[in-house]
Amino acid sequence: MRTPHPLPAALAMLVLAGCGNNDSAFYQGYVEGDYVYVASSEAGRLDTLAVRRGQQVDAASPLYTLDATKETAARDQARADLAAARAQLEDIATGKRPPEVDVSLAQLAQAQAASRRSAAQLQRDNAQFRIGGISKSQLDDSREQAQSDAARVRELAAQVEVTRLPGRDEQRRAQAAQVEAANASLAQAEWTLGQKQLAAPAAGRVFDTMYRVGEWVPAGSPVVSLLPPGNIKVRFFVPETVVGSLKIGQQALLRCDSCGDPIPVRIDYVSDQAEYTPPVIYSRESRSKLVYMVEARPAPDAATRLHPGQPVEATLQ
Repeated sequence: MRTPHPLPAALAMLVLAGCGNNDSAFYQGYVEGDYVYVASSEAGRLDTLAVRRGQQVDAASPLYTLDATKETAARDQARADLAAARAQLEDIATGKRPPEVDVSLAQLAQAQAASRRSAAQLQRDNAQFRIGGISKSQLDDSREQAQSDAARVRELAAQVEVTRLPGRDEQRRAQAAQVEAANASLAQAEWTLGQKQLAAPAAGRVFDTMYRVGEWVPAGSPVVSLLPPGNIKVRFFVPETVVGSLKIGQQALLRCDSCGDPIPVRIDYVSDQAEYTPPVIYSRESRSKLVYMVEARPAPDAATRLHPGQPVEATLQ
């Protein structure tokens, strides 16, 4: 069980219910904001700061940029690597280039001519051998030459067919994997480069800027803090006799100096811990000193009339 912590006596007096206009019970409180701190995951020198404190910005409006010389070069290199990998994959898929095929065809034509000559010479030597014009060894040499030339023709014909075929499935799969890896590297480089230019994640007011142009910003350090209207909330305090009747979603009205008409709010949190605890026991008299924090949020269009730290008075509906 958590032990409630005491508030200063002045605050305890401040949060007790009083009588407002029309004798309605009201409860004192103040305005708070849940700030959005815009930071980059990458370090760098602050090049530009496009906003100033107090400025209203729209969602996706540029906030600031960091020096991106190294990240731009890495992105360009990743693009070049991807283009090279894709070109290699296309080359493997289409087989040899036409000039390379032409070379193989020329070699095949030469081999075919040599094979025809050796075949014709073999026929002549066969005729000469039958009439005793040449020796057996000379005929054997002619036969071996004709067989060799014929084998060379078959070899080069097969090479021509191979040059016209695409690369093997294993080669294409391996090169396709290289293309995927290059794509992933490019995506990572583009994401890193994108971290050097930050925009507003939501519309709101620039509450503060933490760095000046030219200063070094460490990774993860916020440069701009935003306060979207939906992040403005009100905290007020009710006595122990009232807290039990409150419900999430219950409506209340706020009044404050220079706010104009009352601002409707909706309760979205009721603390289960007393903000002030009497020193001895919860007697009937001491229970009246217990107060509980309540958080409520106005509609975004009405939230612009409120400012963090501003005192308010809340009336339950």
